[in-house]
Amino acid sequence: MVSFLLCILALVAGYGLYGAFVERVFGPDPERPTPAVSKADGVDFIPMPTWKVFMIQFLNIAGTGPIFGAIMGAKFGPASYLWIVLGCIFAGAVHDYLSGMLSVRHGGAGLPELVGSYLGNGTKKVMLVFSVILLLLVGAVFVYSPALILGDMAGDGGRGSIMLWAGVIFAYYVIATLLPIDKIIGRIYPAFAGALLFMAAALLVCLLVKWPSLPEIWGGLQNRGPSVGLAGQSIFPCLFITIACGAISGFHATQSPLMARCIKSETLGRPIFYGAMITEGMVALIWAAVASWFFFDGGAAAVGSDLGAAAPAVVTKVSRAWLGVLGGILALLGVVAAPITSGDTAFRSARLIIADFLKLDQKPVHNRLLVSIPLFIGAAVLLWFNVANANGFNIIWRYFGWANQTLSVFTLWTVTVYLALHARRKLSYLVTLLPACFMTAVCLTFICIDKTGFGLPAALTPWLGCGTFLVSLALFFLWHSRRGASSPTAA
Repeated sequence: MVSFLLCILALVAGYGLYGAFVERVFGPDPERPTPAVSKADGVDFIPMPTWKVFMIQFLNIAGTGPIFGAIMGAKFGPASYLWIVLGCIFAGAVHDYLSGMLSVRHGGAGLPELVGSYLGNGTKKVMLVFSVILLLLVGAVFVYSPALILGDMAGDGGRGSIMLWAGVIFAYYVIATLLPIDKIIGRIYPAFAGALLFMAAALLVCLLVKWPSLPEIWGGLQNRGPSVGLAGQSIFPCLFITIACGAISGFHATQSPLMARCIKSETLGRPIFYGAMITEGMVALIWAAVASWFFFDGGAAAVGSDLGAAAPAVVTKVSRAWLGVLGGILALLGVVAAPITSGDTAFRSARLIIADFLKLDQKPVHNRLLVSIPLFIGAAVLLWFNVANANGFNIIWRYFGWANQTLSVFTLWTVTVYLALHARRKLSYLVTLLPACFMTAVCLTFICIDKTGFGLPAALTPWLGCGTFLVSLALFFLWHSRRGASSPTAA
């Protein structure tokens, strides 16, 4: 528990200290009109209250990742705490803040447009396809997982019940994707955010009252997964793929442009983008601690479960045992709200990304339908695969995890190039260069050694990881030296 509390304090300190430093590196201009003001259209570009924008951003990025990912990642042991804290402060929150602010500076541009501006049109086309596929995966995953929990809450976790709830959630996605952002998303997200934050706060209180004997960081950072049925996965790179949304997630860079079109001032970027990621890190850390109790301190037996329980089962069992019937329902609704409110904005982001590429005005309803209908058909096919195959969810989740982190690599390299060209401070690009090299190493190593990828021998892991990091670092400095020193200018 001591390690857990120190990590909570570290996240708070990270927002106050490193968040302020990153903000100075970017240099927000309070006098510069934001896209919400300069391009207001009543559909996607709408000035909204700061507290509401924060709530929407938080729920947009807080899908099942900081909950399910943290639960699965906790099996690796207290190393998961360090990844959540260090990843969140130095990689994830930086990634979210700079991608969001870069979108603000480029008129609310989506991720492929930003990538194309700094990494070239060829990369832009790759990113367009890659990001839309990822968003469809998000939509499928974030329909299935809440439908699974709602079916269990209703007392029937069978396939028919799952399909019924999936249909209800899918119908909501269609409406939320097509309507102006302030009509549904802007109105119901505060209530969903309240449920999610209640869940996290309630579990934190229970942890403090129960004070379980959790593994401490100083007890060793070795992989403890084999003792709880997690065999064949190493901390590097598997932990960094498993825990994504609670540490760093490329999906967030597809969501930040939505709020870049709604903030009233550039100075609000830090509390909205950096702050929402720190808040998500808190949620992930709390669930990692709860899962540590479940897997390593007799928690599974205490709530009538077993060590082989899947993440949704852990959520259900612990919430009901710790918070009672009413508290458990509220907590579970918070867990359900998180993926639903990420799924609808995933479809919305996909619609806007495709519309930007096609230069298709999204104010007319028929143009929104023209882009959205193929997206919903593709997501429906993935959802059917999820339900029809016994292992469908696990298969899609693994590909989603790798694709998600790979997207963060593209985003980090984009903002690194931006900082190298435009930042006012020399060497300021280091704030994203080092995370970019690290995440490049993680993603390349994972796809090389994992059975869902090339299946190379695990003994190659350190060579692949270190080699990729050093090569990517060298290639950046080679590019930077060839370009020569650039005089700082505003984007």
